[in-house]
Amino acid sequence: MNASLFRTALLVTLVSISVAGKSNAQSPSGSTAPTAPPGYKLVWSDEFSQEPDGLPDPKKWSYEEGFIRNNESQYYTKARKENARIENGRLIIEGRKEEYTPPGAAAPVAHYTSAALETSGKADWQYGRIEVRAKLPAGKGVWPAIWTLGSNIHEVGWPRCGEIDIMELVGKEPGIIHGTLHYFVDGKHGSSGGSLPVDHPEAGFHIYAAEWNPARIDIFVDDKKYFSLDVGKAADKGENPFHKPHFLILNLALGGDWGGPIDDSIFPQRMTVDYVRIYQRPPPSP
Repeated sequence: MNASLFRTALLVTLVSISVAGKSNAQSPSGSTAPTAPPGYKLVWSDEFSQEPDGLPDPKKWSYEEGFIRNNESQYYTKARKENARIENGRLIIEGRKEEYTPPGAAAPVAHYTSAALETSGKADWQYGRIEVRAKLPAGKGVWPAIWTLGSNIHEVGWPRCGEIDIMELVGKEPGIIHGTLHYFVDGKHGSSGGSLPVDHPEAGFHIYAAEWNPARIDIFVDDKKYFSLDVGKAADKGENPFHKPHFLILNLALGGDWGGPIDDSIFPQRMTVDYVRIYQRPPPSP
């Protein structure tokens, strides 16, 4: 090879290495750029690093508001930066100990505030891999969750709509991650789940994920699959909530039926979300 051709080949090689490096480069928040698992395609995501500091993207997220479920102590606020914001390329969901007066109220109605973000009415999915990289809060009374509900919940109610709990942690059981499926079968609420010890999930980021196909749902922490459900187990009179679209919810609850007593000395507490990515398998070619 003559010198001119060698220099050209070397330049092409260096450019290729540079491009490859960019495709796997870390985002400002420290996570790697999306790389679809084998056989999957990225169909929806929020990297949070693409947005300025402020409120979450209203085109992607809406809010639950008020006292919602499970006898929890927090009031979920709407579009309030103290409880949900983008900060340094990450989503912060913050639980706070404070007297809170909602807009229009004459007096405080809550002693705790937090946020619950959801994609209801904006995006939902039937099957795929739901992947969230997050660092969790800690302390007695915290109850963070990453989960889905069937988009038909307002028509059929819960648990007929189905629920996929990708990650739940309760402060009275530090370091134990729970994954649970809820459904309705034989005239009553049914559930199946598992748990996995994780060393100090409040100290670093982990990937919490569910892989969902027509046959089964698998729940993961990082690369560890620790629970699987045969979707057929949720069939009831020809209906199955896991054959229908679901929307995603990210929330930090406080206290309640499972969260238990709250230690006021721990606040504020944060669930920090690095990214949310939804992957699906492309339909087979005709």
